[in-house]
Amino acid sequence: MKYSGEKLQLRAIETVASLMIAAAKTAPKGCGRDSMESLIIDGTDKDALAAEMRKIGEETRQPFYIRDAENVELSACVVLFGAQETYRGLPYCNYCGAGDCFGANKSGAHCAFAVGDLGIAMGSAVSVAAAHHIDNRIMFSAGKAALSLGLFSEKVFLGYGVPLSVSEKSPYYDRPAVAPASSAAAPGCNAK
Repeated sequence: MKYSGEKLQLRAIETVASLMIAAAKTAPKGCGRDSMESLIIDGTDKDALAAEMRKIGEETRQPFYIRDAENVELSACVVLFGAQETYRGLPYCNYCGAGDCFGANKSGAHCAFAVGDLGIAMGSAVSVAAAHHIDNRIMFSAGKAALSLGLFSEKVFLGYGVPLSVSEKSPYYDRPAVAPASSAAAPGCNAK
């Protein structure tokens, strides 16, 4: 039996995406509580995500959403990570700025542990992709679009996406900086 390089590359991406989910799951969590949600999208779901990113970019006049949407379109899949709202009940914390978990819940403040845990988990996940030479980039824009599309459960308040690709040159770096559409627009993100 003969396998094409393209088919094997796609299989490698799928395997690494699954390993990224496992790495995020096993990453350390505050109080040992997992408040993270993760999923992998490809095909029409990935295309819908890119379309939503483009729409957000046009509506908010933030060109980096459109640039990132183009990156997602070139990707085989996107791994999505979200933080669910949770309160740990820790005394003397106040990292959320609301005093304690009761105050956070009452005021709608988000648990700093949920946010920090998500960051640590994504760091573990992208290190797996890097170790397997799979092009990747953490994207705020993909997470916002995923939230807008309702891809996460209702408990998720913060999301990020990590598109994956195998190509001769990573599509996610050395990208052109983008400027706001007009001086009235917010400065946005010009990170390459």
